[in-house]
Amino acid sequence: MKILGIDFGDSRTGFAISDKLGFGASTLENFKSHSIIKVSDYAAELAEKLGAEKIVLGFPKNMNGTIGERGERTKRLKSELEKRTDVPIILWDERLTTVSAHNLMNVTNVRGKKRKESVDSISAAFILQSYLDSIK
Repeated sequence: MKILGIDFGDSRTGFAISDKLGFGASTLENFKSHSIIKVSDYAAELAEKLGAEKIVLGFPKNMNGTIGERGERTKRLKSELEKRTDVPIILWDERLTTVSAHNLMNVTNVRGKKRKESVDSISAAFILQSYLDSIK
């Protein structure tokens, strides 16, 4: 079963996809837009194109577990996505995934423009892999 992972950001949204067996997540691409409508349209089209049977949407919570402004925007994205696809959408705690993505890029010496362009899809892969690991 292919699963689409999404890291919804303020200006860019990162995407990742699982392998058919659901063992590993791979980065896909980024989509540059801050519009919930445009991101939901793009995500629904991508899920259909890739044959995703589930979507895991990173859900940003504050470190104390409360839901802030970014979490509320993510819930609105989920609602818009549900209007565009019948694929089940799972909100998944994404705390520290961006930190993990930056740490990985430090270790692999990714710098400059490439770093900025990669962080969101890498974060999406971390979100998706965390979900995949939890269901094993």
